[in-house]
Amino acid sequence: MEFSLGQRLRKSPGPVLLTGHTGFKGTWMTFLLEHLNVPVVGYSLPAEPESLFDRTGRVGAIPEKFADIRDYETLESFIDQQKPSTIIHMAAQPLVLNSYLSPRDTFEVNVKGTVNVLDIAFKKKFVKSIIVVTTDKVYRNDDADKFFVESDPLMGKDPYSASKVATEAVVCAWQQIAKVSGGPNVVSVRAGNVIGGGDFAKDRIIPDLIRGVMSGKPVLIRNPKSTRPWQHVLDPLVGYLMALEKSLQDIEHFQFNFGPSKKSLTVEEVAQFAKLVFKDLKFKFMEINTQEKVESKTLNLNSDLARSYLSWAPIWSQEESIIRTFEWWSALLGNSESSKRLCEDEVAEFVGALNGL
Repeated sequence: MEFSLGQRLRKSPGPVLLTGHTGFKGTWMTFLLEHLNVPVVGYSLPAEPESLFDRTGRVGAIPEKFADIRDYETLESFIDQQKPSTIIHMAAQPLVLNSYLSPRDTFEVNVKGTVNVLDIAFKKKFVKSIIVVTTDKVYRNDDADKFFVESDPLMGKDPYSASKVATEAVVCAWQQIAKVSGGPNVVSVRAGNVIGGGDFAKDRIIPDLIRGVMSGKPVLIRNPKSTRPWQHVLDPLVGYLMALEKSLQDIEHFQFNFGPSKKSLTVEEVAQFAKLVFKDLKFKFMEINTQEKVESKTLNLNSDLARSYLSWAPIWSQEESIIRTFEWWSALLGNSESSKRLCEDEVAEFVGALNGL
């Protein structure tokens, strides 16, 4: 049977509104939606220099508005103009360590921004479904090395994860409003540590390693024994679209995890994979874990609900995802391909693999 991802979205009267479309995941999502011939419009802050959006020259590629998600009037005006049938809300302050430096901004962007999106959407009859992207870090994590399921208790110990727990509370409130007063379906989605070509954010292991490749300087790696559910960015993005399309029908579940099939790999293992592609890369591990009170040591996700209810499954393993990411960067830094072409080719390959299931 031919894979039908995007079919319901293509038939919707309005486009998908993607907030945060200039971010790493947002940029990949625009490439994916374009490949699927799904109309998409974007609302986001301008892209950071050297970001994937910047590298791929995406300004003007889709109808877009560069503005703050906290600007209620501007956001509502754009939504009125574009009349989206569905919304994927990704706009966020996504970095744990940054949240310690700017906790107030983190809460304002992540919580107030979500309130704005939902409050406006519930006033518009043309909006039928909303996906709110939170994080795998919303769960109460005692570093017991368990696989978290959607019904596990939520708790954030740092400003970033706490703001995302608050975002989950906002989602629950508007889900209740929909039950009582009517309104679009609202679904929260929680993914593991997404990786892929083009991520250049600070305080992330793969971008740090790439900066080491580019500079020729040794990379100092913290928390080498910490584990994370690494997955190629296209795997959860496909899951988000599956959840979005399902929510256009009758839906029984409103929270979904998207993570790799096997137990999470360590930071040290990721660094060793980098050496397979970049032979001259040098790195050293921190002997004293100065971040141990900041970041969780273990993190694993159980994605059985997404598998059974949405028929979702990751296409690429953690190992393949990591190696593919370094190969993407190797092709770019070696000037063999443009970043735009690399993204387009990888999306085409990924969707082809989906069609072969």
